[in-house]
Amino acid sequence: MRFRHPDGSTVHLAYCTNVHPAETLDGVLAQLRDHCEPVRRRLGRDRLGIGLWLARDAAHALVSDPSALRGLRTELDRRGLEVVTLNGFPYEGFGAEEVKYRVYKPDWADPERLDHTTALARVLAGLLPDDVTQGSISTLPLAWRTAYDERRAETACTALLTLAERLDALEELTGRDIRVGLEPEPGCTVETTGDAIAPLTLIGHHRIGICVDTCHLATSFEDPHTALDALAEARVPVVKSQLSAALHAEHPHLPEVREALAAFDEPRFLHQTRTSLALTPDRAGGAPVAPGLRGTDDLGEALKGDALPDTSPWRAHFHVPLHAAPAAPLTSTLPVLKAALTRLVGGPHPLTRHLEVETYTWQALPAELRPRARSQLADGIAAELTLARDLLTDLGLKELP
Repeated sequence: MRFRHPDGSTVHLAYCTNVHPAETLDGVLAQLRDHCEPVRRRLGRDRLGIGLWLARDAAHALVSDPSALRGLRTELDRRGLEVVTLNGFPYEGFGAEEVKYRVYKPDWADPERLDHTTALARVLAGLLPDDVTQGSISTLPLAWRTAYDERRAETACTALLTLAERLDALEELTGRDIRVGLEPEPGCTVETTGDAIAPLTLIGHHRIGICVDTCHLATSFEDPHTALDALAEARVPVVKSQLSAALHAEHPHLPEVREALAAFDEPRFLHQTRTSLALTPDRAGGAPVAPGLRGTDDLGEALKGDALPDTSPWRAHFHVPLHAAPAAPLTSTLPVLKAALTRLVGGPHPLTRHLEVETYTWQALPAELRPRARSQLADGIAAELTLARDLLTDLGLKELP
């Protein structure tokens, strides 16, 4: 979906296909038929943007076979779909029964990450619509925080500089400007947008910036306006933004709130949980994870005893559907998303032109909230995109055909 910003530029809205498990190129093609095109039809659109997630095997198949890449581009066109952004965070196995910490491997100190992201950039250059010259890729924020020392940090920085050089060469060859954004995530070396400023300033290349995920932003209790103002002041480019909402518990000390949270403690994904120390002056339990925060690596850990202070709200890294907040006594951080979006695209010029709805946890929701059929999932994704569209038009953007 495309929108015209009041300054005349085009803002793209897509939804991320990591919600549909697929490890191979055949699986990706099946996604387009079984999921993406039905969502487009529900929206009554001739064209729908999708943020492709390409696992290692699928990316390798496309980059090593030009005919396969042309075939994917043809299939996208045939089904009324377009790609301007890729999700390069998960490497493989994102549809496994247990993902948890595996999603952070390989990290930017491992050569496989550089090779994979280079392949994704080459693929994206071949998939961009004819009238679009800039593409974006989100990637993990360097590494998970453990086993990340100064030597690995230097290796990761060198890898990103090498990537920037390869992206420069790719533009010279294809005319396509591909940019990569580190995506701050709780528990990682770069947990917050503030953590991203130092390494990205050190790299100092316009093709390497940040991907602002609004669920992660909220989970870390970052104020969107403060965070985005700091990025702008540091001249860190916002390559893309993922529109997502976290799980919010206002009164985690109450038994009924604990019971409601426990329904979201599931075995597939990691649900880092945080509380703000600024709001809990009397207790300092929980592991220190970032300035002003206490947290646990997963929701189940937070629910055990007094692992976290419970006198102030908790937020958990669980991407809940944008249009359907959890039932009371829980809610979502949709207000953080709205505030971030206002700053991202509501000003005289957009800070980013690539927006991607990323609710990959539909099948991890409590059983009564999960879509029971493919058609229900398509309905839900279409409803999320409708909400995002309405937020954009309320900010003065005009939806394009």
